[in-house]
Amino acid sequence: MYILVINCGSSSLKFQLIDSESEQMIAKGICERIGIEGSRLIYQRPGYDKLVTDCSMEDHKKAIQMVIDTLTGTEAGVVRSLSQIGAVGHRIVHGGEKFSSATLIDQTVMDAISLCSELAPLHNPANLTGIRACRELMPETPMVAVFDTAFHQTMPEEAFLYGIPYSFYENNKIRRYGFHGTSHAYVSERAAQVMGEDITGLKLVVCHLGNGASVTAVKFGKSVDTSMGMTPLEGLIMGTRCGDMDAAIIRFIAQKEGQTLDEIMDILNKESGVLGLSGGLSSDFRDLEAAYKEGRPEGQRALKAFAYRTAKYIGAYTAAMNGVDGICFTAGLGENSPVIREMICGYLGYLGVSLDREQNEKRGKELIVSSEDSKVKVLVIPTNEELAIARETYRLVKEACL
Repeated sequence: MYILVINCGSSSLKFQLIDSESEQMIAKGICERIGIEGSRLIYQRPGYDKLVTDCSMEDHKKAIQMVIDTLTGTEAGVVRSLSQIGAVGHRIVHGGEKFSSATLIDQTVMDAISLCSELAPLHNPANLTGIRACRELMPETPMVAVFDTAFHQTMPEEAFLYGIPYSFYENNKIRRYGFHGTSHAYVSERAAQVMGEDITGLKLVVCHLGNGASVTAVKFGKSVDTSMGMTPLEGLIMGTRCGDMDAAIIRFIAQKEGQTLDEIMDILNKESGVLGLSGGLSSDFRDLEAAYKEGRPEGQRALKAFAYRTAKYIGAYTAAMNGVDGICFTAGLGENSPVIREMICGYLGYLGVSLDREQNEKRGKELIVSSEDSKVKVLVIPTNEELAIARETYRLVKEACL
């Protein structure tokens, strides 16, 4: 069975077509600038050059139609007809407390996703738009929702509650939800396999480090704490997000700078993080790493703060699990920056962490980068959220057919 994986953003749509039997990627791509002038489709097949098509895409329905036409087309198509696509898996950012696992999509599920939109106003409405467009164009094809928040629904109450009146949780469900759950679940399972251990006996800290970044404590295969909160703004310093800070700063900025609440939240989400710390130099960690190596203060300041915050979370989650067996690095930065991994692990000598410098210089590969005498294994595990979504989609559709 071929599974089409869809990840809708507000003005973009990423997709992959995956063979559920071989788990190989058949084709992938992205529709950019949906509803904006200059929209285009970038399409890739293994062994072929990228195909870039400039075309008007006024909405997500048109974008998905473009994807379908390309996948089934005579020029670069990989399937003869839509009948070869057995199911569609949709990445959904926020499932609230309603969803602790992936689920087949029906109107009730769509209504529940809509209710969670106030918790993820930038993501859930776009996710729903993608679902509606697919259902209209592929009405007979089963569809599955896979939630970023689902993996973290195993967190205990002491981990997900905030120190605010309990009525805010009871009435409005204000609590820690966490994100990147599909990635954290995939990486922790794969790390156990690489270590040759049963995940139900392991304590792992997974560091998903990219422009958006989070750390999760995975104890015996379950998430017990994670750095992102009710929204993806909390936790690590990120590309443009501030991460943890004193809530009173918001009022202070409003009084000193004359900013409205919406303006301040925009700054905290889009102008902060390493972009803000570097004085506006860049939110791209590659640029900051180059500046760091050149000894420029803006690069040094941003990367040191990022590494320090990440190391603190690793230490906190080691305490939360009463030990750690493995520390995993994943996502664009975690997989490809030996500098960042070395900076972070430099704080972890008290755990007996020791890097193999030659191994650590390798990029984007699945490997163990700790030395043989390290008391805690340090691993690089490239994430594959699309494959994880395809697996869940295939499992649910197969079960529904039995």
